[in-house]
Amino acid sequence: MGVREPEYIALYRSGELEHRAEALEERLCSCDICPRECGVNRLEDELGFCRSARLPVVAAVCAHHGEEPVISGNRGSGTVFFANCNMRCVYCQNHQISQDFRDQQSHEINSRTLAERMLYLQDEAGCHNINFVSPSHFVPQLVRAVLEAVPMGLRLPLVYNTSSYDSVKSLKELNGIISIYLADLRYAANRWGRKFSQVSDYVEQARGAIREMYRQVGDLVVDDEGIARKGLIVRHLILPNRLAGSQDSLIWLVREVSPTVTVSIMSQYFPTHRAGQIPLLDRTISSSEHTEVIGLLDKLGIENGWVQEMGASENYLPDFAGKDPFDSIVGSPR
Repeated sequence: MGVREPEYIALYRSGELEHRAEALEERLCSCDICPRECGVNRLEDELGFCRSARLPVVAAVCAHHGEEPVISGNRGSGTVFFANCNMRCVYCQNHQISQDFRDQQSHEINSRTLAERMLYLQDEAGCHNINFVSPSHFVPQLVRAVLEAVPMGLRLPLVYNTSSYDSVKSLKELNGIISIYLADLRYAANRWGRKFSQVSDYVEQARGAIREMYRQVGDLVVDDEGIARKGLIVRHLILPNRLAGSQDSLIWLVREVSPTVTVSIMSQYFPTHRAGQIPLLDRTISSSEHTEVIGLLDKLGIENGWVQEMGASENYLPDFAGKDPFDSIVGSPR
């Protein structure tokens, strides 16, 4: 297929993009941007669960070559790592910035600066897309930055790379702005979400969010070079001891979303952060656990996507202490 202009450019021309930015920013005064609906006034720098105020907190900006092949391609994905998170996963590989970020004020930037960094990723780094990582609590700031970036020349597809603990109300404001949703499906049982991620309603919220994402962008569409232009990719990280509920999650995807949905099965779980102190999570996955999930793909007829091979664990842990968190990582985990 030929390369088409991202839909957000038409939204900019019509004034709709500005309208959505303003509507989302108004909601920051009693914040309901994510499902936690803390109700704090972030415009006055009050902090809720995500510990994020008015300005976006950007921990790192880089070309990332370790995403799925259709996202990274040969030039990398232009990744914007937002700091903080609306979850507290005990095994988070990005815990340095999602939970333990101690240099927050120096990484707060305005929308103009964020727009400039997006243009850097497009024009100087030559990336295939702009990839917003952990954006659920920064949706208004994201939209405002896109509004600033369009007249500066932004034209790349936008990737929303999320835990899927997202507000459907907020996601609806992203319709036509986000081209590609890269969405986790972490758990099939809320008991594990509560125990390991401090979130009581992950299953309902994530499934509702993924339905909305699919409604907006549908199945994955790639260009002539095999690079994603639009669509949903659902990531499923295999956890030890069947804690991810892989069977229930994959059955739900096939029956309730689409049998043709693109799925990325990840085997890179490593007991980082606090997981090494928790018996159910203190090891990598076994070969039998990996084989079991691969067998589910065949059983359910899931044909679109990727399977990460065994052995991709600590070798792919990012380090956010340096300028590029992936400097020490060689190759792609997928």
